Amino acid sequence: MRKIFIIILLCFSSNFSYSQDPVFAQFFNIPETVNTGFTGAYGNTKAGIIHRVQWPALNFSINTQFAYVDNWFEEIRSGVGISILNHKETNTRYNLTQFNLNYAYEVQLFDDFYFRPSIAIGYGAKDFGFQNVLLEDQINPFSGAISTTTIDPTILQDDVMYFDYSSSLLFMYDKSWFGITVKHLNRPNISLIYQGNTKLDMFFSVHGSLEMPLLKYDYDRGLFLLFNGMKQGEYNRLDFGGQYAQDWFTFALLAATNPSKANLSSHLLTSINAVVGVAWEDFRFGYSYSFNTSNIGREGGVYELSVTWRGGNSSNCFGCPIYAK
Repeated sequence: MRKIFIIILLCFSSNFSYSQDPVFAQFFNIPETVNTGFTGAYGNTKAGIIHRVQWPALNFSINTQFAYVDNWFEEIRSGVGISILNHKETNTRYNLTQFNLNYAYEVQLFDDFYFRPSIAIGYGAKDFGFQNVLLEDQINPFSGAISTTTIDPTILQDDVMYFDYSSSLLFMYDKSWFGITVKHLNRPNISLIYQGNTKLDMFFSVHGSLEMPLLKYDYDRGLFLLFNGMKQGEYNRLDFGGQYAQDWFTFALLAATNPSKANLSSHLLTSINAVVGVAWEDFRFGYSYSFNTSNIGREGGVYELSVTWRGGNSSNCFGCPIYAK
């Protein structure tokens, strides 16, 4: 029984915590979540935070937070910033925390067209709370005493700490942008077994927000095509849709899909994500809700709350150029 429990626990942790990075539906409102090329991209100091709650009606609810702050340094044509990601599953007590140092360099190719390569150096920690696991040989059946040691060959670590490296490319023109990101370039070892070797799969993402000029009718208003294609190991996802943006208000509707289904029972369309946002002075507020289209049942949905702040003289409206100095 002890062996079966450990095998099941390790298989679950491999499928959930090892294979998939957290994904945010509001990637276009806080693009720093998908591309570190946005570090210092507005020519001033900026900061933001997003909180995601997934399936609150189930015992398997997941909470994720991402926060960042960065600044633009004109003398070296660079942006420098920090970010932190926290991801927690309430039932198993699995927890991921990662701190990143981000750097982006800017190259002006021509006119208003910019190229921003970037790198991120991170330090992460994964914790599964194995200190609460009690093995058979730790129990004295005669006295009921509990031993703190075990001779079981499968000894689990309470937490795993590792360095992580990522890189992004970002192209920006007026209100439009396009980017490519590769995370976990060094494929850190995140095995929860002592002397184990489980490599974290690299995370690939191609993403963008492209203004549709044929539908443009006002400089302060616009319609955008949004997309974020992701792949990590056997998992893949494509979010795509449209956004309407003006000086103080934005609304977006996106479909979350599973393009290459793992099996015949997998759903091509997994959810519909509705996003609304308002701008007020130096702040932008966003709220999104995901309507599930699969057969998972009454899970309580998925929602995100975001707040961003931009200091200095940069415009903060949704319909203004994304790169405004």
